[in-house]
Amino acid sequence: MALEKRVPNTKRSLGGRGMIMRGYERSSFFPATLLVPVLVFFLVWNIIPLLWMVGLSFYRYIITMGMQPRFFALGNYFDILNDRQVWTDLGRTFIWVFATVGIETLLGIVLGFVFWGNAELPGRRIALTMLFAPMVLAPASVGTFFRLIYDPTFGVANYLLNLITGVKIDFLGDQAWAFPAVIGVDVWMWTPFMILITLAALGSVPKAELEAAEVDRLPLIKRLWYVIWPHSRFILILGILLRTIDSFKTMDLVYLLTKGGPGDKTELIAIDLWRKAWEAFNMGWSSALAVILLLIAISFTSIYLYILNLSIRRGEARV
Repeated sequence: MALEKRVPNTKRSLGGRGMIMRGYERSSFFPATLLVPVLVFFLVWNIIPLLWMVGLSFYRYIITMGMQPRFFALGNYFDILNDRQVWTDLGRTFIWVFATVGIETLLGIVLGFVFWGNAELPGRRIALTMLFAPMVLAPASVGTFFRLIYDPTFGVANYLLNLITGVKIDFLGDQAWAFPAVIGVDVWMWTPFMILITLAALGSVPKAELEAAEVDRLPLIKRLWYVIWPHSRFILILGILLRTIDSFKTMDLVYLLTKGGPGDKTELIAIDLWRKAWEAFNMGWSSALAVILLLIAISFTSIYLYILNLSIRRGEARV
């Protein structure tokens, strides 16, 4: 009898809890609680370090001096603005971004159209898989791998060059060749990303519109401008934006290949930041430079979003 009395009570309690849970899931608080772990992670790993970095940029703090941080106001920022080496490295970084992203975008679009227009090409899947392989490799392994390829004595590049021209070039040691050689490695590594973005952008174009353009015998240029571009521009511009930001903060690949040399011919602004932070241990100065680079990256995003919105408005006005 005691057991029989307990079972209904248990059912009542479970039923009550179930009703409470169902009511909680239907309430407006349930979606908010699902976001709590993400918000905590974002707060701990993004917001707090960012605020710490911004605050540290107003202090003069060099770890190796063994002194307490001293409030320096905007002194670190003025020192950076008056540093000629920073401006030189920043200009070289802009050239790097323009060259790498431009070449990768051009090659990615061309190769993307080749694979998109030949869906029945034999071995297409194998070719795409091999083509995407460089994108998933670690920059550390790519840098080490190409240092061996570019080696002036035992490298494959000089071996083939010597067979064809009878000349050997120290690609990473020659001031005239070091920067183009490093750009070539980045292009080899990240062109597959732009191919993937191009294929995704082309895949968003409705087939009905493409078939209608083909039936109407619309010229290729007009087909690209009036049919393909309006549907693919968002994904394509997003891919260019992501590559621009990633290229702007490139450090590991170039450092492993040349360490910024010969001289400073391949020293990008991220390498300069790394040297001041982890070789000179000037945390205040490097934090200020990191804040400036963050603002530049945000400006890149604003420019791309402005271009995207402008193209959308023009498309709507044309319609």
